[in-house]
Amino acid sequence: MSDPTSTARRTVLAVGAAALAGGTLAACGSTGEKQQPRSESGSAATPSSGGSASEPAAGGKAIAKAADVPVGGGTVLKEEKLVVTQPTAGSFRCFSAVCTHQGCLVNKVENGTIDCPCHGSKFEVADGAVAHGPATKPLPEKKINVAPDGNISLA
Repeated sequence: MSDPTSTARRTVLAVGAAALAGGTLAACGSTGEKQQPRSESGSAATPSSGGSASEPAAGGKAIAKAADVPVGGGTVLKEEKLVVTQPTAGSFRCFSAVCTHQGCLVNKVENGTIDCPCHGSKFEVADGAVAHGPATKPLPEKKINVAPDGNISLA
């Protein structure tokens, strides 16, 4: 005794609602933490006078110049969503610029920390560790190479 039009309408509405719910859940689940897998530990890059460790990766585009990264500070690369730091002279590190708290982009590096403007999280320039919450996880580190000419590229 069911109306075929009414059954078809319910089916279309159910399928549409399921598709919408799936898309909404996927959008809500993003925290910026699953952007890329963490690199191995000890991925700091230091310039050297030669050897493959200081050469850019094949096809590796320079993301920054060593001369543009202040000692004890860093540079936020907004378009690349990266931050490059130089905790001590000649030692360079690179981290995701996506805050692990709620996915905002960090906007500055000062006083030894990488700072997020959204909720005040701060991360250490040396290792990306949380210096001040609300973030509870460090910034994911990215492997880099520093070429003898001072070009910094992703490894």
